Formats: sequence, structure tokens, C-alpha cells
Amino acid sequence: MRSVTYSMSTSLDGYVVDPGGGIDWTAPDPEVFRYWTDEIRGVDVHLMGRRLYETMLYWETADQDASLDAADREWTELWKPLPKVVFSTTLTSVRGAAARLATGTVTEEIARLRAEPGDGEIAIGGATLAAEAAAADLIDEYRAMVYPVLLGGGTPFFPRADRRVDLTLVETRTFASRVVYLRHRVVR
Repeated sequence: MRSVTYSMSTSLDGYVVDPGGGIDWTAPDPEVFRYWTDEIRGVDVHLMGRRLYETMLYWETADQDASLDAADREWTELWKPLPKVVFSTTLTSVRGAAARLATGTVTEEIARLRAEPGDGEIAIGGATLAAEAAAADLIDEYRAMVYPVLLGGGTPFFPRADRRVDLTLVETRTFASRVVYLRHRVVR
């Protein structure tokens, strides 16, 4: 069965965006960006909410920018053809040849995707969407890129639900920029 992974950058106090909706504190250094690029290679489909979709739209046309460096060009080559499922109550269409609007709930979409052939991961991006998947116990791995900053509020990385989820540490890595990658698998 295909794994469902939730990967996002987070502050040390557990927020993916600051109280004003900003993410400027997550600008990756080249080493962190390389890690994200390597991680996306294992993804077969990416599920995302509207806000993340709108943020990532830049990469759908970034390859037209002649000033892109090799790392950005490589990311674009991986990102553009990657199938994406966008969950939104306000959008009526999406851009990008590989993107489509979700036709069901996150539970229904994941069940359908797990039934399809493939070995790659089903990645979830976006804290609100991940909270829905977590509530239905659909996330197999949590992957946090923890930045050395305290935001004091904003959108939490982890869903705030009254339930316990036991995790096993699978991988850690500390980058020169002091960002720490944590990968945990859900104990079933």
C-alpha cells in the first residue's frame, strides 16, 4: 500500500505560517533546497490545499525565467509533471497540466489513489489538509523541516486534536543553516 506522507517546514514552536500568514522565515538555503528536491523524487502524487497550491503556482512557469539557477531548474522539471490534487471550496479550476481539483474528501481521494498502481508516496502539503488526513488516521509519516525560530502563533504544523499518535523516529539531519529535518513514522 502506498504511503501517505506529510512534509512541511515548521518553526521550533510548531507553526507552518506566522500569525500574519507569512513564510519568509522558511526561505531554504541551497542544502535544504537540495533535500526537498531529493524528497520530491519519491512522490507519485501531491495533495495540497488552496493556499499551498497558490504559493506553488510559481513553479508551473518558473522554467520560462532565463535567470533560474540549475537547482531551481531541476526542481521545476520534477514539480511541473508531478500529479497534483488541489482541495478547495473556493476554486472552480486549477492551472498546470498535472493539476486537478479534488472530486471527493481527502479520505476518498487517498483511498482511490492507494487503489491505483504505483510505489511512490502520496504526499500531503498544507496544515489544514494534513489535519483532516490525520483525523482520519491516514498519515503514515510526518516529516518536519524545523527552523530555528519561534513564531508565537499562526497555523500549527500538527493538528490540535485530543488523540495520541505514537511515532518512531526514522531519520534526522541537521543542516549547516541550523535547520533540523525530522522524519517520524506512525506506529500502527
